[in-house]
Amino acid sequence: MDRNLQLLGIARKAGLVAIGGDAVSSAALTGRAKLVISAVDSSEGSIRRARINAKENSIIYITVPYTKFELGNITGRGSPGTVAILDAGLAAGFLKGLAEKDPDKYGGAAEQLADETENLAKRRKHTSRRAAK
Repeated sequence: MDRNLQLLGIARKAGLVAIGGDAVSSAALTGRAKLVISAVDSSEGSIRRARINAKENSIIYITVPYTKFELGNITGRGSPGTVAILDAGLAAGFLKGLAEKDPDKYGGAAEQLADETENLAKRRKHTSRRAAK
């Protein structure tokens, strides 16, 4: 099985994915979504809705080289056209794996999310040091 699909399966088991258009929209609006993805065979409407939700909430959006059937197999939910990863580290790992296979298509997004994840970790470390004093 593809490493990225395995990572998506781990995220699902940990409760760190939103599956389907409504759940992804909700996760984007509440700031929980870290990466919004659409299956390669999603409808134009589904892709447009996911892209708009991501853009309006400053979330990275990508179309992945997986079909709705493949996403459904790994998430256990029919054939979702859209999925959001809710954990920054898992989202960065997912994008890194895609960038290794297709750096031209996913490299920029992977670097952006890796930088955001690193900055978040620094802020958390700084905040926890202040709280400990």
